[in-house]
Amino acid sequence: MRNIEIKAKVKDIEQLRRKAKNLSQSQGTIIKQDDTFYKSSKGRLKLRKVENGSAELIFYDRPDSKGPKLSSYEKSFIPVDNVADINAVLSMALDTDGIVRKTRNLFLIDQTRVHIDQVEGLGDFMELEVRFRYIA
Repeated sequence: MRNIEIKAKVKDIEQLRRKAKNLSQSQGTIIKQDDTFYKSSKGRLKLRKVENGSAELIFYDRPDSKGPKLSSYEKSFIPVDNVADINAVLSMALDTDGIVRKTRNLFLIDQTRVHIDQVEGLGDFMELEVRFRYIA
């Protein structure tokens, strides 16, 4: 799968949240996420655990540049009872590159996913993500 995304630091998260609610005509969805990143020789690999117990293993490749970025990615959903085992195996094989904990407010506006994130220890951020639609 592929998408294009842009991230930015946010100064006034409440103002941004109000605008997103207005544009999406919704209250959005609140999601608490813990992302564990693993050192990888190619791209990025992370295990995302969500507060509701779900998890996914995500590999993605994108440039480390400012501005909009093209990203290629693959996701694998992990059964709740296997998350700890998968984390243990990954940690044996790969060094951990950090853990990012965030509360994400997700809004859907047309084809765009608007993420308003409060990241523990780093501050407030916005990410706009547009997935490419494939035409067969």
